[in-house]
Amino acid sequence: MKTPLRPNVLLVDDQPGKLLTYETVLRDLDATLVKANSARDAFDHLLRTDFAVVLIDVIMPDLDGFELAAMIREHPRFKRTAIIFVSGIALSDLDRLRGYESGAVDYVPVPVVPEILRAKVRVFLELHQATRSLELLNEDLERRVAARTAELEEAARRKDEFLAVLAHELRNPLAAIQQAAQLLCLSDLSPEQHRTAGNVVQRQVGQLARMIDDLVDVSRITRGLISLRREVTDLRIVIAAAVESSRPHFDSRNHSIIVLQPETPLMVDGDPSRLGQVVANVLHNAAKFTKPGGHITLTAALEGGSAVVRVRDNGIGVPPELIPRMFDLFTQFDTPLDRSTSGLGIGLALVKKLMDMHGGEAIASSDGPNAGTEIMLRLPAILIQAATNGDGQHQQNHPLRRSRILVVDDNDDAAQTLAMMLRIGGHEVATASDGLEALGVAETFAPEVVLLDLGMPNLNGYETAIRMRAQPWGRSLPLIALTGWGQPKDRQQTAAAGFVAHLVKPVNHEELVHTLEGVLRP
Repeated sequence: MKTPLRPNVLLVDDQPGKLLTYETVLRDLDATLVKANSARDAFDHLLRTDFAVVLIDVIMPDLDGFELAAMIREHPRFKRTAIIFVSGIALSDLDRLRGYESGAVDYVPVPVVPEILRAKVRVFLELHQATRSLELLNEDLERRVAARTAELEEAARRKDEFLAVLAHELRNPLAAIQQAAQLLCLSDLSPEQHRTAGNVVQRQVGQLARMIDDLVDVSRITRGLISLRREVTDLRIVIAAAVESSRPHFDSRNHSIIVLQPETPLMVDGDPSRLGQVVANVLHNAAKFTKPGGHITLTAALEGGSAVVRVRDNGIGVPPELIPRMFDLFTQFDTPLDRSTSGLGIGLALVKKLMDMHGGEAIASSDGPNAGTEIMLRLPAILIQAATNGDGQHQQNHPLRRSRILVVDDNDDAAQTLAMMLRIGGHEVATASDGLEALGVAETFAPEVVLLDLGMPNLNGYETAIRMRAQPWGRSLPLIALTGWGQPKDRQQTAAAGFVAHLVKPVNHEELVHTLEGVLRP
């Protein structure tokens, strides 16, 4: 809020000696004193400057004090200016009434008593300052209300746009899944057509899962519910995994990608999973906003004390004035109608938030429309000797032994497709549609591991787990939670209930195999 300016006091009298007296009496007040020797001179000052108090001699040539006061009051700027008359003659009640009708608020007789004059002027100055402070406070409040109203209107507009985009983005993969499912129901499909339809379903389900994960993640980060699992990590391995997971996006749009990484480890202190999400989101964004047949380059290097990753594309680019908004949540830029997707405006916002949590930064740059975009990721590097434990390669996978697996899910389609996937892997699989049925099936089937949905009718997953654990055959039976809930508190709850692992639907095949390896491998 602005601080009120030092107030002004106008002293009006045709006698210089009296003006000097007023100035001497009022000199100690916190105000600027301005002198005028006539009504016309006074009015010239009034037109140029705002005054809190005007001290006017009643008897003056040309225009007297009453006429000057009336002119002051007629001007809209001086409705609240305090006018004090100074009179050297005795005034009748009619004279006083005329003065008050002209706009005076007080009278001071001559000879002037300095203390009285000073006290009267001080009262009106303080009143003026208090009034002005309230006006400034009100103006500041009005500005804040207007700004907040604009923010709320902008938030409402962006929310409406986001919901419309979300509906559009969900309909696209759902339409492809529906069409592929209808194709798979046809009996005269060739094996190649069958594989193509299956691949479509797999890709589009992955796209839906990614959108849901991003929505959940941004909500959790905004509420401060995400914590990083930091460890010393070779960023090269994170990048390689992110590039591999993003390759379907490049292939579907016929993009080429070049990856340039240093030969020596690029070590950082971070959460490998979250850093992989960051790099994958940037790559996915580059693929999405580059026309088919585009070129994307990823370079990683040690620059000073930082590990720096740059992802450059030759896509649609960004106007300079929009670059500061690229990492804002739910930001949508105008895009051509021939683009298949514009995204939810979440991916880069997640990148920014996760980089901030790692003590790093994300910076966007572009030379303008159709000139491509570069996203730079910078993280504090850990400088260590090249010799490290291991060579950075994953351990060699050994074939997973065939096992008896019980799949429990009240969604029959989900249960049957998961069972089919496991049978193709050579496992013997039984299914159950609720907890009560699962208890009966498990007693006769004697599974070696149970994939158990949590939200089921009759008997939910937690209750089913308790009853299984109470049976001699189920005391050491590995139970894997299968659920749509994946927040930390959900994982803690399943761990406390005795589940050995927690899988979030839809389950990725590699994640499922990896989990089963950990449970079934001797």
